[in-house]
Amino acid sequence: MTDYRAIVQELPKAELHIHIEGSLEPDMMFDLAQRNRVSLPYDNVEAVRQAYDFTCLEDFLGLYYAGMQVLREESDFHDLADAYFRRAEADHVTHIEYFFDPQAHLDRGVPIGTIMGGLMRATREARERGIEVSIILCFLRHLTEREAFQALEKTAEYHTEFIAVGLDSSEVGNPPSKFERVFAAARDLGFKLVAHAGEEGPPEYVWEALDVLGVDRIDHGNRALEDDALVARLRRDQVPLTVCPLSNLKLAVVDSLSAHPIKRMLDHGLLATVNSDDPAYFGGYVNDNYVRTARALDLTETELAILAENSFAAAFLGDATAGR
Repeated sequence: MTDYRAIVQELPKAELHIHIEGSLEPDMMFDLAQRNRVSLPYDNVEAVRQAYDFTCLEDFLGLYYAGMQVLREESDFHDLADAYFRRAEADHVTHIEYFFDPQAHLDRGVPIGTIMGGLMRATREARERGIEVSIILCFLRHLTEREAFQALEKTAEYHTEFIAVGLDSSEVGNPPSKFERVFAAARDLGFKLVAHAGEEGPPEYVWEALDVLGVDRIDHGNRALEDDALVARLRRDQVPLTVCPLSNLKLAVVDSLSAHPIKRMLDHGLLATVNSDDPAYFGGYVNDNYVRTARALDLTETELAILAENSFAAAFLGDATAGR
């Protein structure tokens, strides 16, 4: 039997699709709630763990945003990011580009200085340990483009800390084209551009992300395989796809990991990568995503190496680690 765990552990990897708020483990959520005197509808950590049992994106997002309520102080954001960086380091991740959702914190009264103070301190400490780390500012697509512009403005003093802007949250009914102007403004500011597309949304959303927003990378992209012309475009331009197998399984984007499209993506010559998305909620960090997917799809050692190599090819390595 192939020892996938040992093979994957040896591979240096980049992680490009990780929501830092999605690394909030039940133990930390409960501890921070007590530390900050935040009331949770759970009596103990086990009850919090049970709440992580959901079956669709909307139910997950409800819990995800509720969990953020415990993040109040600079130390909370530091501890959250630091815990993830150390876990990624243990998985032999040497380059990280992580998302954060400023609107979800600003809208509940947390100052941008508090958020960035914690994240930047943890980021600096990770860099001092030898990990390359960059930050991606994400807009919440269930909110308006005007609110996205406001988030861009409210974070202005920290723009040199961000390598890119992204687009996340509820996909269906919120097409990329809804954010055309704010992405154009971000491009003019010198940011790289990424967007979630083709997870639950149709292939048309991937087209829009490419042609309307002008993104450099597609986050997820599973449903692109439904459109042969789109597959040809992604292959021709080697547009990176940051794929998240355990997330797809947990949110019922696929029925089983054996039905996951990442092997077909490789067979089509696409620049697919493996990532953990919201690992605390979806049952596994990056190595778990590699290993469980490899077992389910009977991936070869060569295919695993290609996926790891793709992660660096898809990264924004040509840009300054501290920002754009």
